[in-house]
Amino acid sequence: MKLKFKTQQYQTRAVEALADCFTGQPFSSGIHYRIDPGETAPLAQPMQRDMYALPDPDDAGFKNAALELTELELLNNIRTVQRRQNLPLSDGLKKDDKTGCPYNLDVEMETGTGKTYVYLKSMFELKQRYGWSKFIVVVPSIAIREGVYKSLQITADHFLESYGEKARFFIYNSKQLHNLESFSSDAGISVMVINVQAFNSRGADNRRIYDELDDFQSRRPIDVIKANRPILFLDEPQKMEGGKTLGSLSEFSPLFIVRYSATHKTTYNKIHRLDALDAYNQKLVKKISVHGVTTKGLTGTDAYLYLENIETAKNKPPVAWVEYEEKSASGVKRKRRKLGKGDNLHELSGGLDQYKGFVVSDIDARVDQLSFTNGVELTAGEVTVDVTEKA
Repeated sequence: MKLKFKTQQYQTRAVEALADCFTGQPFSSGIHYRIDPGETAPLAQPMQRDMYALPDPDDAGFKNAALELTELELLNNIRTVQRRQNLPLSDGLKKDDKTGCPYNLDVEMETGTGKTYVYLKSMFELKQRYGWSKFIVVVPSIAIREGVYKSLQITADHFLESYGEKARFFIYNSKQLHNLESFSSDAGISVMVINVQAFNSRGADNRRIYDELDDFQSRRPIDVIKANRPILFLDEPQKMEGGKTLGSLSEFSPLFIVRYSATHKTTYNKIHRLDALDAYNQKLVKKISVHGVTTKGLTGTDAYLYLENIETAKNKPPVAWVEYEEKSASGVKRKRRKLGKGDNLHELSGGLDQYKGFVVSDIDARVDQLSFTNGVELTAGEVTVDVTEKA
């Protein structure tokens, strides 16, 4: 059985929104440079080799051409795209200080409308228009990583029909570093899929990306990657906003970063929006389900408790994200944390009397409900006691 993909106009608009931001960028078939051969070669300074001629074709790499538009030209392009969709106009190019990347674009697409397909198609469009061919998809979890990899597999023939070429893609694995050689030397579209844990965790295997490795000719994998000046696509960026994670992304020396999500936490330069209402109006989803904030227990004597949502993960019991009050040296403050079955809010709050008996007895992800041993039950979006205007 073979899946047949149909070109959808709303997805094409999202692809064009990104590509049109770089109108005026000259086409380049890829900048040649010498790939760092490691300790066995006569040259010993890998990051200075872009300037050398290429005596041996086996050492040839192809990196993304630099962005030749001025900041004003890029900003004007972005504003043109924003006007087309009635989006707020950017005052300037918003730089991400943590990644150090000066060019950051946001694409907002409702869950279920095909944002993975959109950013995969965007790679082919950018290659066709401007010649850029090195891409890295950064995802927050292994599950999403595997989903992206599967999408690359099942759309390969579809994009071959549309663009006349196939992408070479792989999942980054610190023990299969030969893929990085091919990523650098292939003149066609090359896509590396990587989850943040692969470069942001403290484990020995995860830190290999920053180490000089004997089995990689004493090179650092991160240096081989960054020489390509890749374009970064962040899938669900709101789940990767830790300072350490964002700081690690700077190591890739990205040409620019594009963030795809239905719920952006931090906004940079938004160039496309397909929110829940848009998706419903265009009949892309059957209905909209809204978790509103409701109140209960307004007597002023109940413990403050807000159930934000129930979170589930494969092979793990569900957990509840809640906000409650906690006693500290500086007074009582509200705190957000995950609760699991058996957690005692009286203890977690520092002994506040109003939380006596609030021991988690059940977390039901099917109905988004949290239950305590004292009989209190909360559904996602419910708050005990009155809600402040800010909440």
